[in-house]
Amino acid sequence: PVQLQRPKPVPGRSGTSQRRPREPQIARSLIKEVFRYFVKMPVTREAFKIVEKCSEKYFKQLSSDLEAYTSHAGRKTVEMADVEMLMRRQGLVTDKVPLNVLIERHLPLEYRRLLIPIAVSGNRVIP
Repeated sequence: PVQLQRPKPVPGRSGTSQRRPREPQIARSLIKEVFRYFVKMPVTREAFKIVEKCSEKYFKQLSSDLEAYTSHAGRKTVEMADVEMLMRRQGLVTDKVPLNVLIERHLPLEYRRLLIPIAVSGNRVIP
C-alpha cells in the first residue's frame, strides 16, 4: 500500500504568528521637521533620538490624560472642552491667554476657520 508522506514541521514555527502588535508611532520625519523648525541649527543623531523618546512619552501622557477627562465626563468621544481643560492644566491656556488666541497665533488660516466660529453677513456663523 502507498503511504502518504506528511510534510516535515519547520522548527521554531507554530501555526500562529509570534509577532507582537506594534504601538503606533509618530513619523520620525514629522518630529524632525517640527524640531528643526523651532531649533534652527544642526542636531546630532543622539540628541534627536532623545527628542524622539521625549515626544513619544509626551504624546502617550497627553492621550491618556484626554482619555481620563473624557471618561470622567461619562463620554466616549474626546471633545474640544477636554483639550482646553488639558491645556489649562498644562498652563498653556489661562484667563489672559484663551484658546482662541493660541489658535490664531500658531495655526494657519484654513485651520483657524475650522476651529473658531466666524460671523459673516446675514447674521450667519461659520462653522
